[in-house]
Amino acid sequence: MKVLANDGISKTGELALTEAGFEVLPNRVAQDHVINFINENNVEILLVRSATKVRQDMIDACPGLKIIGRGGIGMDNIDVDYAKSKGIKVINTPTASSKSVAELVFGHFFALARFLHESNRLMPLEGDTHFDAMKKSFSKAYELSGKTLGVIGFGSIGQEVVKIGISLGMKIKVLTKNPKTKVLTLNFFDGQSLDFEISSTNDMDAFLKDTDFISINTPKTNEYIIDTPQFEKMKDGVYIVNTARGGVINEVSLIDFIESEKVAGAALDVFENEPSPELPLLMNPALSLSPHIGGNTVDAQEKIGAELAEQIIKLKKETIR
Repeated sequence: MKVLANDGISKTGELALTEAGFEVLPNRVAQDHVINFINENNVEILLVRSATKVRQDMIDACPGLKIIGRGGIGMDNIDVDYAKSKGIKVINTPTASSKSVAELVFGHFFALARFLHESNRLMPLEGDTHFDAMKKSFSKAYELSGKTLGVIGFGSIGQEVVKIGISLGMKIKVLTKNPKTKVLTLNFFDGQSLDFEISSTNDMDAFLKDTDFISINTPKTNEYIIDTPQFEKMKDGVYIVNTARGGVINEVSLIDFIESEKVAGAALDVFENEPSPELPLLMNPALSLSPHIGGNTVDAQEKIGAELAEQIIKLKKETIR
């Protein structure tokens, strides 16, 4: 069986598939040419990340496809239900990149709380002429320890964010559509582990009250989770990080509340107008920005490739002839 990993696959995943008898094609095909390439090369397994879109027209035009795999969590670039209705197996790797995304959340939180995002921009330009002035302007920083962390979403990424927050000594709040309780285990270097029982709420007002740091870790939504009414109920000086999807937070309102100093700082790894974020976002000094790199670590890619390969090999043994 031929595999087109159009957005790439780790060497670990490629090797596992090759050893199991699959032919992994080395090509990276532009979106407009994917259909022809699949049909001309008799590709039966298509692997993508977020770049390649697998819509109904592609599914209809490629009757030889047997598996579509998404390296990562979100499946919004694949018409999943339609693919399944055509007998195509659709798989993803919902936990492989969770730690990487969670660590990026706190990378942004630390950058915001200590003004690192801004000082890294200004030091090369003004470090030799305005050193003392910058030292003074960046002195009103905060520790994360002892502060209240609010996590929106309690899937695998949200759980990893909570774990890091606990390890830093933060107080924890979790918001979900339906209240739930999960036991999270923190494993330490010496083999010890501790369990923490964390319960979520669906009361947005209670969640926002007195919360210092907010991380959004939800799937794609059809409407804003954070908009003007939610901003108005937040604590003055709140910090917000969105590594979920563009469109879960109203970016125009975000800028307004940054300018009014209700929001002390925010970080965006995803954008409503991706891959061309709006200029006011790119130029705002209160924003810490990254180009949708939440799961883009060597570690996560190795896990993603290995998990995809494992699922594909299992499917071949069980259902595909």
